[in-house]
Amino acid sequence: MKKFTGTGVALITPFKEDKSVDFAALKKVVQFQLENGVDYLVVLGTTGEYAVLKEEEREEVKNCVIKEVNGQIPLVLGIGGNNTHAVVERLKTENLEGFAAILSVSPYYNKPSQEGIFKHFTEVANASSLPIILYNVPGRTASNMLPETVARLAKHENIIGIKEAAGSMDQAMKMIAQTPKDFLVISGEDMLALPMILAGGAGVISVVAQGFPKEFSKMLDLGLERKVDEAFKIHYQLAPVIDMVFAEGNPTGIKAVFKTLNLSENFVRLPLVEASQILSEQIAAFCKQVKA
Repeated sequence: MKKFTGTGVALITPFKEDKSVDFAALKKVVQFQLENGVDYLVVLGTTGEYAVLKEEEREEVKNCVIKEVNGQIPLVLGIGGNNTHAVVERLKTENLEGFAAILSVSPYYNKPSQEGIFKHFTEVANASSLPIILYNVPGRTASNMLPETVARLAKHENIIGIKEAAGSMDQAMKMIAQTPKDFLVISGEDMLALPMILAGGAGVISVVAQGFPKEFSKMLDLGLERKVDEAFKIHYQLAPVIDMVFAEGNPTGIKAVFKTLNLSENFVRLPLVEASQILSEQIAAFCKQVKA
């Protein structure tokens, strides 16, 4: 699945001041990605504030992105949840035209055992007409998908990879070692994207990259080419803003980046709140420096 190698971006959903979806800004954000070399886009993930969108808004966001991308790069759709039956039903009934894969988060809140996680994703993969990329993010789900479980799931013909966001290089390397060579271990942590590529990972599904797509894509391409010193030079240039973007939660920080770049406003929906003035000023100063 070469199409999911390199820089994937977890798209935001821009809002206007009245908190309605800003489709004009969404188009600008998508074009910014297309013009600056990202390899694929993830629509309606956590960064897209999926949880606070109405069903009709989700459909409109999907259609807007599909139309704007117009087949230029692959699209991945976020479909997951902690009710296995509901996820399966959605995969069977939702219009998936225009998408190349599904990103499905490990069940949250329920805190299933490893066997429960395995059986959940087996059901999901069996039901999906598109290949599945697993998503492990213990900081949000309260359970960790262990490398041994990922290795079992990697045997399923419809499970092609994992977005690994446990923040552990040790765990990521075990996943790389224990899964087939063509199984994609994708970083879900922007700070670990380059180290994971050098360890044998496939790339990243990034939040920060959508604000700095040219720089981030270049870094990942250099990493894939094993041009380590050049790649790490960009990594250390971007490292400060990675910390800033996640300092007050996601997508609060990345929306502050887009506000600075005049691509969208920085509005989020409750329970999230906009970036503080101090953080906004720090991000604006960094963007001015990088984009100079």
